[in-house]
Amino acid sequence: MRSKISFSICLIFSFVLLVQLSAEPVMGEEEYLAFAEVMPEPVGGMGAIIKNVKYPETAQKTNTQGRVYVLAYIDENGNCTDVKVVRGIGAGCDEAAAAAVMAAKFTPGKNKGKNVKVKLSLPIEFKLS
Repeated sequence: MRSKISFSICLIFSFVLLVQLSAEPVMGEEEYLAFAEVMPEPVGGMGAIIKNVKYPETAQKTNTQGRVYVLAYIDENGNCTDVKVVRGIGAGCDEAAAAAVMAAKFTPGKNKGKNVKVKLSLPIEFKLS
């Protein structure tokens, strides 16, 4: 009976430790807010980002269409410091979306009038005419 209790306690402790380790932020992510009073916006609107998207030749040949969802990390100066593809469609579209967002300039996010770092989710649509 004692060994079963010890095993259970050890198992619970291991699970708690695993959860804590897996919850650690990556790449200084803890510095970036999920929301701000004033969220960052692309200078020139989403049209400015879309204009910089280069539709990959492979995606055109394979008729790949859809939305790529990216998470953009916008610093307090409005620069995109990193982009992660959250949901992609492949055929080079994921990389093209990330490159277009990375090259964009943003108005910085603000809390209480002060510029802050913010994570921003953006959909980039790929559609053949």
